[in-house]
Amino acid sequence: MTMEWWQALILGVVQGLTEFFPISSSGHLELVPWLFGWGDLGGEAVGTAFDASLHLGTLAAVVFATRRQLWSLMREGVKYPFAARSERATQATGRLAWLYVLTAVPAAVVGALFDDVISEALGGPVIVAFSLIVFGAVLWWADRRSGARSATDLGVRDAWLIGAAQVLALNPGTSRSGITISAMRALGFARTEAVQMSFVIGVPIIAGAGVWKTVGLIVDGLPDGLGQAMVIGITAAAVTGWLAINALQRLAARSNFNAFVVYRVVLALVVLNLALTGLR
Repeated sequence: MTMEWWQALILGVVQGLTEFFPISSSGHLELVPWLFGWGDLGGEAVGTAFDASLHLGTLAAVVFATRRQLWSLMREGVKYPFAARSERATQATGRLAWLYVLTAVPAAVVGALFDDVISEALGGPVIVAFSLIVFGAVLWWADRRSGARSATDLGVRDAWLIGAAQVLALNPGTSRSGITISAMRALGFARTEAVQMSFVIGVPIIAGAGVWKTVGLIVDGLPDGLGQAMVIGITAAAVTGWLAINALQRLAARSNFNAFVVYRVVLALVVLNLALTGLR
């Protein structure tokens, strides 16, 4: 079965929303075709190519939404290693830039070394469903904790712990944004700070995933007839991703994440019922 334009649109919207909402984009991209009986949509090569395009879409969304902060971090981050040791204490933005890079290291290393193993061993509706429940509970627990720490309070230990948490997001159903927000809330960061930091921390991970898949695409070649679907997917993911970022920022300023936790559990129960009863 080849990918139709409307399937590309749906998957692009799903990617854009679920990449930044704490409900797992990788899990939803597995569940949506399964729930609707779409099959493999053209095979592994098509899936890899389209997945790369979706990551480019959400990368565009988060870069645009955080462009001023990213520019400041990049500018000061380049200067930081060359500053005198006595001056570094006053260069908080440069230090923060390198700590953000540090949070990406564990997931980047594990993902690069064990990508094939993870792809084969993890995934599937049942594993995704259980992951939605387990890490939804983690989000609920972590978000109940009070905290007032801000990005400037981030330390090396915090960065490593957040990075370790991001490794868990390699499992479909965990949610990269969800697990990083959970980790930061557990470490005492304010909800709004955790959300904003999660967006910025996600840039190297999303970019890395997109580049990794794009390299494979260059090696294997672009599948025939996929160009239109990729353009639609990128556009849909970029637009809905930007909307999701703004919506989550507003939500974090006035409420908790219980609605996402409930959604995760309800979706998981529906999936488990369909999978275990053989209805799907």
